[in-house]
Amino acid sequence: MPLLNTTLEALRLLFSWDATLWGTILISVKVCFLALLIAAPLAIALGFVLATYRFPGRRLAIVLVQTLLALPTVVIGLILYMMLSRLGPFGELHLLFTQQAMVIGEAILAFPILAALTLAAVQAVDERVAETARTLGAGHLRSAMTILLEVRFAVMAAIVSGFGRVISEIGCAMMVGGNIAGVTRNITTTIALETSKGEFVQGIALGIVLVVIALAINIGLAVLQGRGGLR
Repeated sequence: MPLLNTTLEALRLLFSWDATLWGTILISVKVCFLALLIAAPLAIALGFVLATYRFPGRRLAIVLVQTLLALPTVVIGLILYMMLSRLGPFGELHLLFTQQAMVIGEAILAFPILAALTLAAVQAVDERVAETARTLGAGHLRSAMTILLEVRFAVMAAIVSGFGRVISEIGCAMMVGGNIAGVTRNITTTIALETSKGEFVQGIALGIVLVVIALAINIGLAVLQGRGGLR
């Protein structure tokens, strides 16, 4: 079937509101948002601490965060699989091949991106911002919030990057989720499965969804940056 006809079939499938297709999309979005909800506060806090405080082991912590940025998703999936498997240290929790395991895996994937980009953003802030806050009587927490407010768009961009990483990855989701239909099968694992069978319609439909989600999120970020006075 020519590419054009396949694409048209994919669009028809999307707008037919096929329950299986949209169920897969909802699983992906749900897992990604929960992963970011878990990872973002901790990662942003770590990035801020690494950027503003000097302590023993700080350089090692920065190197570890940067190393995790390049770690293949399948390696993280393998490590998590071994920890959650029946013989692993957390096997009794019975989390393997569940959405909870996928959330944990994708939170781990998003964490170093959020931490590293927050670190870079906070390091770029003019030191006078924190000095002014302290001069006006702000405590450590208030001073930290002032700095993070100053780099809020960079932090938003970090969250968008984290979302893009977790919603488009396949290795970790496949290993700890098991690609179970209606339970842990998400957009990327469905694309891999369907195309391996030579069924391209559903794969193209889900690929279109990924592109639309990425475009919508980045347009939203651009709008917020524009309202914030960025050009």
